[in-house]
Amino acid sequence: MIKYCSIASGSNGNCYYVGTKSEGVLVDVGLTAKQIFLRMAELHIELNHIKAIFISHEHADHMKGVRVFVKKTGIPVYFSKKTFENAWNPFRPLNYRLFTPGDIIQIGDIQVHTFKKNHDASDPCSFRIESNGKSIGVFTDIGEPCDNVTAHFAQCHSAFFESNYDEEMLWAGKYPYHLKKRVASNVGHLSNKQAFDFVSQIASVEFKHLILSHLSGENNTHEKVLSCFEPLSGRFGIDIASRSGVSEMFEL
Repeated sequence: MIKYCSIASGSNGNCYYVGTKSEGVLVDVGLTAKQIFLRMAELHIELNHIKAIFISHEHADHMKGVRVFVKKTGIPVYFSKKTFENAWNPFRPLNYRLFTPGDIIQIGDIQVHTFKKNHDASDPCSFRIESNGKSIGVFTDIGEPCDNVTAHFAQCHSAFFESNYDEEMLWAGKYPYHLKKRVASNVGHLSNKQAFDFVSQIASVEFKHLILSHLSGENNTHEKVLSCFEPLSGRFGIDIASRSGVSEMFEL
């Protein structure tokens, strides 16, 4: 059995948990360490259960709490070399480990598959976390799905997958034009329609559960996301990761 949940999801902070009975890992620590500790307690995740942290890229909403979190817990944290070097210095933990995108890292009975993706960061990565033949993917901050994202998503049984913005809301909204272009670019984020088209085509017959993630607070709504993805509701379960709190703990 593998368990997984969203601890935080969105431009205000990201953190995702995947674990087995023996151990677990976190992907990103984009809230303060204090907030992560509180939310982990709410989910009944013990600190000594977390054996590693993986950072996807250097943006603050994915790593601003990691320095303090690692200092207080001693949990090893993994970065790609470029991500670590390009991170804001106050965010960098003093103790860290490096991976090369494409590496598979063994954490107890968990395998963490690391791979590059398209986003406007120095060396953006996503992760597929596998144990006992089950795979959970964490796919956020994607401008457009590349071959890596496609290949790894096709192997997933469940996934956190970005559905960041509604196209009409983005272009009619208050963002300055340069930011709208950045969000909609091939190194920005995925729209609801882009996410729907990708998932509907790539999800395998063994895919069981989709958690739509990293929703924009300004350019999206739960109602628009659910309306877009409703045609897939007969194929697998669909949930939305909250911007303001934890999800439930899911099992596969």
